[in-house]
Amino acid sequence: MILTVAGGVAFAVASPMALDAIYRWVAMLINPGEQDNLGYSGANSPITQLAFGVLGLVAGAGLARTFVLVGDKVAEWWVTMDTGERVTLFLGTFAGIITSMPFLLLLNSLNLGIYIPLAVIGLTLGFSALSVYALNSMAEILPWYKGSTRRGRRGLRILDTNVLIDGRIYDLARTGFLEGQLYVPGFVLDELQYIADSHDPLRRQRGRRGLDILRHLEADFPLEVRIHDRLAPDLNDGVDSRLVRLAKALGADIITNDFNLNRVASIQAVRVLSINDLAMAMRANVMPKEGLYLHIVREGNQPGQGIGYLEDGTMVVVDGGKEFLGTDVDVTVTQVIQTERGKMIFAEIDFQAAHDGEPDNRKNDDPELARKRGDTRKRTQSYGKGF
Repeated sequence: MILTVAGGVAFAVASPMALDAIYRWVAMLINPGEQDNLGYSGANSPITQLAFGVLGLVAGAGLARTFVLVGDKVAEWWVTMDTGERVTLFLGTFAGIITSMPFLLLLNSLNLGIYIPLAVIGLTLGFSALSVYALNSMAEILPWYKGSTRRGRRGLRILDTNVLIDGRIYDLARTGFLEGQLYVPGFVLDELQYIADSHDPLRRQRGRRGLDILRHLEADFPLEVRIHDRLAPDLNDGVDSRLVRLAKALGADIITNDFNLNRVASIQAVRVLSINDLAMAMRANVMPKEGLYLHIVREGNQPGQGIGYLEDGTMVVVDGGKEFLGTDVDVTVTQVIQTERGKMIFAEIDFQAAHDGEPDNRKNDDPELARKRGDTRKRTQSYGKGF
């Protein structure tokens, strides 16, 4: 607003004088001998001043918008810089100014006139750029770079709401596999609080669990909250859109279990870390014709089928398993299908293993196979009892 008004006043005052000067200059070029009455009589008329005043308002508004956009870009760039890079920029600029001083004094003695300001700006920027480049090339030995992560906020992990509700993020952080600075945006915290205040008992319980996980993370790990939210202002966008904009501005990764957010962020070149994908990758590989010992917990969708689960939650569809509902049986894997949500295993009852599975006969089994069967039996039994 200030720049808009200032532009209007400046144009209204200065433009008529400039117009009169231009008119006189052109007239002298055309008629060199004429020195009198070369001015433009309408330069100072109210209509001319009004026209230039309106033009100045438009130009001032455009200039103000440009300043705001440039200021936002500079602010984003400054936030994404590492502390060591900020120190380097400051020292490099200061060194550039000091180094350029002797050259500026020399140029001033040459009486270059109007070219002196251009020389001052050029020399100062040039020596500052060289100083910053020289300091960056020695970053490995400079003390203010020690312990810092270079190249902006690389290593920053932004947590989505569903990850906090899920709760596994805390266990993952405790193992030490999750490196980098954790960050929770204010709008994620607001959404979590909204869920915790829900009238639905289930949603309220999930929200409160997310708040508990957040409290534990904040107590045990370095956690940043809200400090970068201005880089993704509320433009009536949803939480997902703001997460992507914030991650792009900070050069950060998003940790989420939301499949749609994962797709959208990947399209916009934002890296997404999914705990579900990690859990799937950590599941044990099962091959066709491999033997398993399962607890059949329920019926399948097709006639005669039974359903069992491995320890990691992988579902096993057992053909003919319905008649063994509630019991532990030996099965043989017939097919393994990989889906977007994980693996689905199909198996059939291994009647031969069941017949040979009496305690006396198991002594003749391979010791390693017997150990695996025993471990699998314990795992599947304990998992199946929860259903």
